[in-house]
Amino acid sequence: MDIDAFTAVHQHDWKRLDELSAKRRLTGEEADELLVLYQRTSTHLSMIRSIAPESQLSGALSTRLSRARTKFTGARSNFAEDVAGFFVLSLPAAFYRIRWLTVIIGVVFILVSWLFGAWVTGNPEVIKAIGSDEELRQYVEEDFVNYYKENPNASFAGMVWTNNAWIAAQCVAFGVTGLWVPYVLYMNAQGVGMAGGMMAAYDQLDTFFLYILPHGLMEMTAIFIAGAAGLRIFWSWVSPGRMTRAASLAKEGRSLITVALGLVLVLFISGLVEGFVTPSDLPHWLRIGIGALVLAAYWTYTLVLGRRAYNAGERGDLGRFDAGEVARTS
Repeated sequence: MDIDAFTAVHQHDWKRLDELSAKRRLTGEEADELLVLYQRTSTHLSMIRSIAPESQLSGALSTRLSRARTKFTGARSNFAEDVAGFFVLSLPAAFYRIRWLTVIIGVVFILVSWLFGAWVTGNPEVIKAIGSDEELRQYVEEDFVNYYKENPNASFAGMVWTNNAWIAAQCVAFGVTGLWVPYVLYMNAQGVGMAGGMMAAYDQLDTFFLYILPHGLMEMTAIFIAGAAGLRIFWSWVSPGRMTRAASLAKEGRSLITVALGLVLVLFISGLVEGFVTPSDLPHWLRIGIGALVLAAYWTYTLVLGRRAYNAGERGDLGRFDAGEVARTS
């Protein structure tokens, strides 16, 4: 077969295939024409490969067919669309799904912290067991505040961000065990409660709240969110409903790992507050007000965008194409 003559005869069809593949929208007739030309060009490629499989023309026809195939099978969304879909649909819907469990965990956490604080404040023996009077005075009068001021703002913000993001990721990833989340939350509640109890025992409770609240409002809420996601993943295999345990666990895991990704950004903002606002010389009311605004922004995002996305059917899971089919159960 004469390649040059073959190219001259069919060049018009190939150019037309390129034109249709490049068009943004196709009419019904153009879509039919695209399919016909695709099939015809596929036949041409088979003929070329039978005599010259590694030729330049063979490669060019393969590229043309690839573009055409993408056109009629549907192209995947671009990166910008994926990012927008994540922040407008998937993430707020995932936050919205666990809103009540987040609140419940927060209430229990505060209660446990308060009980530890009351235990420390009401029992002089506990105070003595923690440290000497001189050591505790050093902590409540200097070390507690200096913790937020002794390092450069940027490095301190980065340190608390990575630490808290790691804790949140563990709560989501290891939540499937059913044990890790209660353990992490209990240990954190114990630490916060005992620190507050020691500050209260030395009449420094106001200092405790003035330095905890600016960043803690959002920081601790983020940990509650991570804990809620982890417990939902755990419950998905304990009570899978009409799905198999494996399918239920996979679906919930895909949906709620979104929370771990979103919390990286949430905790980054919280880390900025802790690194730059908490140790600043701003008035106390303004520092706490900034922390409250960050928390209000999160709940507005969750309750407004989250409710809208949830009511539209979004659950934070991958699309059907990416998630794959689920085994039918009776």
